[in-house]
Parts: sequence; structure tokens; C-alpha cells
Amino acid sequence: MSSRQLFVRDLLVLFGLTGWALAIPGFGSEFAVSMALTCLMYIALSSSWALFCGSTRYLSLATSAFFGIGAYTGALLLEQLAWLPVIALGAAVAAAVAVLMGAAVLHLRGTYFAVLTFGMTELIRHAISYFEKSVTGTVGRVLMVVPERDTVYFTLLALAVIAVALSIAIRRTRFGLAMRGIGADEQRAQTLGVNTRFIKIAGFALTAAVAGAVGAAMSVRWTYIDPHTVFNPFIGFQTVLIALIGGAMTLWGPLIAAIVFSVLAETLRLQVPQLYMVSLGLLLILSVLYLPGGLASLRAETFRGWRDGAKLWWRETREDLSGETQRRKLRDKQLRERRDVF
Repeated sequence: MSSRQLFVRDLLVLFGLTGWALAIPGFGSEFAVSMALTCLMYIALSSSWALFCGSTRYLSLATSAFFGIGAYTGALLLEQLAWLPVIALGAAVAAAVAVLMGAAVLHLRGTYFAVLTFGMTELIRHAISYFEKSVTGTVGRVLMVVPERDTVYFTLLALAVIAVALSIAIRRTRFGLAMRGIGADEQRAQTLGVNTRFIKIAGFALTAAVAGAVGAAMSVRWTYIDPHTVFNPFIGFQTVLIALIGGAMTLWGPLIAAIVFSVLAETLRLQVPQLYMVSLGLLLILSVLYLPGGLASLRAETFRGWRDGAKLWWRETREDLSGETQRRKLRDKQLRERRDVF
């Protein structure tokens, strides 16, 4: 398929999924809508994270910081401003913080970048906690003005669609090509004239803007928010795990994994809460070992390869148990000895 055909196909798939999601508030139960909200939240977060981190291969753990900044922005401004300006300001404040953070740490790579982004997330969380305790005298915010459920749902749906649409569009632009070039070989991209510093900061800020907007929208799901809730590192870790297991280099992988893990989370948390984290870690290990391209890389050839590998393993195991392997080694040894004699 040509690039244009792939572009049209991706848009049609996105429109189809959007139409299906639009019907959930009208026909689904409260539980179904709540689960759909979680799915949409992680679709937006993981898709935007994969757009930058999957392309550039910079492992950012700052998603929870941008989410929390957007949530606090929404909680502070919701009584003074309308709903959409609050969402926009949540995105803008998170993007501004990302520009400052990116200018400070984006010259690093690998473990150093990941650790520093996580450290700066914790610094922001503790700074806000200290400010509230010392200045306002309280910890947390009570949300007095809360929009209707459908307003929150359709806002999150729009943010998820925007995040996926941005991934579709940017991957086909020079900006997306520059980010992939940075991920492949940053020094070579610099040699070819790519302003890598600007590209990295712009991509990082774009990811933060989506996370900030999602945080501002999701803050109204709680009647009371505090730094521990909205800056929870688990939000950032789960976003990274969803993107990696779904396929950070792919378009639809994070979306597929976000739906799978949101349903899995709600099911296991109700039945066996301790098993959820175990299953999440187990799936990550299996994905890294046997499916490095993520869930989106699953093809018929993948299953055939697994089947052939399983057959080979079973044949070798059966030969080991029956002693055939030892007998074959002995025959080969005797044959070599005869050759040496002659």
C-alpha cells in the first residue's frame, strides 16, 4: 500500500473507533462509562508518549508530573473559567514546564534521562505539597464545580482522538522524520542539519500538553485531589508499560494495549488486586523476550514462528528424555574417532 492509502486507512480506522466510542454513554452502564474513561485516558497518554519517546527512544518517566500539573491547573481554575479554557490552560502550563525540563535534561540519554525525569517529577510533587502546607495551610483541593459526566467523557474522547490523529499526521511529516532520525542516530541527524535540540524539546512539550489536558479533564473524577493522587508515579509507569507492551514504535499498539490493560485492571482489581501488578510485570517480560515489537507486531507469521519453535523445543525435549540425544552424540564421537584412525 502507498503512503496515501495507509494514511486514508488509518483515518478510517480512527473514525470507526470514534463512532463506536460515541455510543457508549448512551447505551452503556455507569461501570462501562467509567471503564471507557480509563481506556480513553491511557489511550491519550500512551499514544502521545509513544509519539515522542518511541520515535526518539528517550525513555521519559515524567508523564505523571504533566498529568498532575494539568489536574492542579484544572482544580484551581475551574471555578473562575469555562470548561474548555481550563483544559487548554492545563495543556499550556504542562507544555511550558516540559520546555523548561527538556532544556535542562534532554541533552542526556538512556538511564540518566529516565532517572532525571522521574526525579524531577518527585521534585514537583514535593514542591507543591510543601507550598500547600506552608502557604495555603492545606493539602489538596476540594472540587466544588464539576461538569456533567458526558461532558468529561466527550472531552476525553476528543483528547484521545487528537492524540492518535497527531500520531498519524506527525509520523508523515519532516518533524516526525527528524524524531525518528534522532532515535536511529542523533549525531548523524545533527550532521545532516537537523536541529535536534529544538525537535526534542518540541516533541517533549507536545507529549506534555496532551498529558496536561488529560489531567485537567480527569481531575473532576475526584471530588478531592492532592499531590499524592494526581502525581502518582503509577500513572507514569503504567503509561510507559502500556506503550512498550503495545509497541512504542507503532501507531495502533498503544491504543490496543490501553484497552486491554484498562479492562484487565478493572477486572483484576475487583477480584484479586495483588495479581494485577504481577500480571503486568509478567506481560512486560514476555513481550520483551518474545514480542519486542509489541502487540501491534502480531502477524500470522508470528504465530507460525511460535508454533515451529514450540515443535522444535518439544522434539528436542522428547529426544533428551528418551536418551536419543546422548546416543546421537555417542555415534558422532565414534564416527570422528574412526576418521581420525584412517
